[in-house]
Amino acid sequence: MADSTQAERNESSQSDMSDAELLELFAGHGLYRDNAAQFRGRLAGQLLINRCSDCGRYHQPPRPMCPSCWSFDVEPTPVSGRGTIHLLMHLHTGPPADGVDYETGGHPVAVVELEEQDHLRITGTIHGFDDLDSDGPGIGDAVELEYLYRAGTPIVSFRPSSHEPSRPNEPSRPNQQNRPNQQNRPDQKSQPGQQNRPDQQSQPGQRGRR
Repeated sequence: MADSTQAERNESSQSDMSDAELLELFAGHGLYRDNAAQFRGRLAGQLLINRCSDCGRYHQPPRPMCPSCWSFDVEPTPVSGRGTIHLLMHLHTGPPADGVDYETGGHPVAVVELEEQDHLRITGTIHGFDDLDSDGPGIGDAVELEYLYRAGTPIVSFRPSSHEPSRPNEPSRPNQQNRPNQQNRPDQKSQPGQQNRPDQQSQPGQRGRR
């Protein structure tokens, strides 16, 4: 169960937390400079994904430069946290962690494709399916973000959702304007020895058949 007292304390103090305090709180969670804003967002109950201000594309994991248009004008932007399970696995072994059970069915880890954009995915754990009359989570199930608190630290987690995520448009494809096509490719070079070869019919010693 989520520690609501710890959540309220983290949310109220996240704006005043120094980088050193943030690093100490999320020690062992892979925090670094480019994703620090995402971890600060967790303390406020938000899921922040970097979005390019020039082309509008989200990208995850966070980078300082947009991989679509190469702009450096990117901004951590709140998203809905709704999506569908794209990949699901159950871990039966791993490092000890608070609230993680590797024995009973394995620890569920899912890659969720968010509704904001095709191929925009984030990894987290899954919970809440035990309360449903179902066989558990499956590929394509609708889920929504709900942080779990383990040892006072918010963990990305998803629960079942009755909301059917909207499907975004197909992502824009790379610019193909300068790609060579069949029409503007150079003509195939003739093979050596074939350029001045006489026509088969004009070779001496051959007569046409009737």
